[in-house]
Amino acid sequence: MTSKDSPAAKSLHDFTVKDSRGEDVDLSIYKDKVLLIFNVASQCVLTNSNYTEMSQLYEKYKDKGLEILAFPCNQFGGQEPGSNEEIVEFACKRFKAEYPIFDKVDVNGENAAPIYKFLKSSKGGIFGDGIKWNFTKFLVGKNGNVVDRYAPTTSPLSIEKDIKKLLGAS
Repeated sequence: MTSKDSPAAKSLHDFTVKDSRGEDVDLSIYKDKVLLIFNVASQCVLTNSNYTEMSQLYEKYKDKGLEILAFPCNQFGGQEPGSNEEIVEFACKRFKAEYPIFDKVDVNGENAAPIYKFLKSSKGGIFGDGIKWNFTKFLVGKNGNVVDRYAPTTSPLSIEKDIKKLLGAS
């Protein structure tokens, strides 16, 4: 994962990340889209509700300008041990996830992915910048700036009103 222009990226659109197949994805392709970004794990107590509700949101708003970006992470209780291929198969078959699932990343520590360093520096949590658990969510506006951060226990459907506001939908 890199920032195209400098370590001091100005928006999420300045990053390139790896997809689940290891291919580069330039996040500028999401300009003028509202993004909901979250770190995922397949063996977490929060997995079923989060994946189910994310899929519902995506189905409802994908044609209105919402993109959901999922980043697998194995830093919390080893709850995402699978390969990228296994993770994608799990999410797509079990939860009918149609949104992009990216390369497994670290979200905290020295090896944290640059995109997560940017997200955390843009919107710290109540107890500091670090990601506390799986399914921490970041809402990003059409301009690539982080608008809000939500706790792992925040239901994706409870974010719908914030998504609608950014989409300009009623």
